[in-house]
Amino acid sequence: MSYTALYRKFRPQEFEDVKGQEHIVTTLKNQIKADRIGHAYLFCGTRGTGKTTVAKIFAKAVNCEHPVDGSPCGECPTCKAIADGSSMNVIEIDAASNNGVDNIRQIREEVTYRPTEGKFKVYIIDEVHMLSAGAFNALLKTLEEPPAYVIFILATTEAHKIPITILSRCQRYDFHRISIDTISDRLMDLMKEEQVDVEEKAIRYVAKAGDGSMRDALSLLDQCIAFHLGETLTYDNVLEVLGAVDTEIFSRLLRQILAKDITGAIGTLDVLVDEGREMGQMVTDFTWYLRNLLLMQSSDDMEEVLDVSKEHLNALKEEAQMVKPEVLMRYIRIFSELGNQIKYASQKRILIEIAIIKLCKPQMEKDYESVIDRIASIEAKIAHGIPVAAAPMGGVAGNGGSYSSSPEAAPAAKPQLPKAIPEDIQQVIKNWKSILAEIGAITKNYLSKAVPSLGGNQELLLVLDDENAFGYLNENRSDCITSLKEIIAKRIGKEVEITVRKNESGRSAKESVPDLRDLIQFDIEEENF
Repeated sequence: MSYTALYRKFRPQEFEDVKGQEHIVTTLKNQIKADRIGHAYLFCGTRGTGKTTVAKIFAKAVNCEHPVDGSPCGECPTCKAIADGSSMNVIEIDAASNNGVDNIRQIREEVTYRPTEGKFKVYIIDEVHMLSAGAFNALLKTLEEPPAYVIFILATTEAHKIPITILSRCQRYDFHRISIDTISDRLMDLMKEEQVDVEEKAIRYVAKAGDGSMRDALSLLDQCIAFHLGETLTYDNVLEVLGAVDTEIFSRLLRQILAKDITGAIGTLDVLVDEGREMGQMVTDFTWYLRNLLLMQSSDDMEEVLDVSKEHLNALKEEAQMVKPEVLMRYIRIFSELGNQIKYASQKRILIEIAIIKLCKPQMEKDYESVIDRIASIEAKIAHGIPVAAAPMGGVAGNGGSYSSSPEAAPAAKPQLPKAIPEDIQQVIKNWKSILAEIGAITKNYLSKAVPSLGGNQELLLVLDDENAFGYLNENRSDCITSLKEIIAKRIGKEVEITVRKNESGRSAKESVPDLRDLIQFDIEEENF
């Protein structure tokens, strides 16, 4: 006999088996018991939370010959036919592959015929947001006034894509993400039924990796069991199969970063790479680890919110005392940005190494959080008796005490604003924020770091301190800069030439080139005055 995946084998067959959606189950059962069944339902929620499963149970319950407390008996011929998929009264449609007008017209023709057995014909349309505009319009009339024996159940993960005319004709039910405790309890029960020996710690990690989805958690557990077939499934086994990283490694990495030990931190990353850990998952998990530390600092009552074991909780409490909240927020920001970049990167390891170096060297950044981190580093050095280097005093006169005018002692010259700016460039700068709002999220993130200035050929010059931003825009110029040009042309009615340049002056880009945003803003204020 062929093997059946766990999520299929243990799919709930009655309302009592559905976990984590009691608010929906109770409402539907009450409707069935009171004979107040609606004609159209909309089930919304993330993947694997039970939308299609509840829809099938509901279809059985409304047609069941001997319902028990609003739930299907599972024993009558109607229940069995629906369960094995042979019933003509329950029609499942995948809107992702059947999204045309003709598919909906076929439904409109079918609903004119009464059910051959049972009370209701139930149409379950999965991923309904994938229907075309024409298909939604074709569905509208039937959904508004269906025959008394027809029920529509629409399931979707993206309710915001469904027209309001459809939404207003349905009873909406939002399926919640299932809690880690609920998933863990369900998985433990199933493992006892399957007679698989498994550590509770391993099950909790799988439940957490499921990210609120029972189906995802069951699929991951299936994968782990298959890899270690016939063995006790341990926490380390799960980490090995899923390519995840133990929190002890994160603790070691954090302490190395706090000590500004770049070599040690990169060495820890090398170990993870050699062990075959998935770099994207490592970034996500480390960000969550930092988040847990920040929550631990924020309140004394966070033990219940943080889903960690007692031994890890003690380690978190210890490390929470080692780092300031402002520094943690900077770490979280850098790794959150890294999480977005790494999805599309071919050299993930290099990006992580750059992020680690940024954490260890706050002087590489100029924002407020980095300044706080640098001040904290200086305070730590002073506290440990390490003198801070004094400013160079070369060039002081022996008698008058005045400084010489040598290049080292002279203050950096302030960039001169251009006397005349072309009209089209002025229009671009005035609309700069709204122009960036129209471009893709990744490109927008990098372009927002640029200082807009005027090039030698009177073109728009974008100067970047961030090496990652410059590399991305340079490598994807045909997409990023072309899109920017098109948006500008649409906004101001003129084409503008654009040059992207990496700042290599040794100072920040804002200190190296004139920022046109300052000049344009000055002109506007002057006019209003």
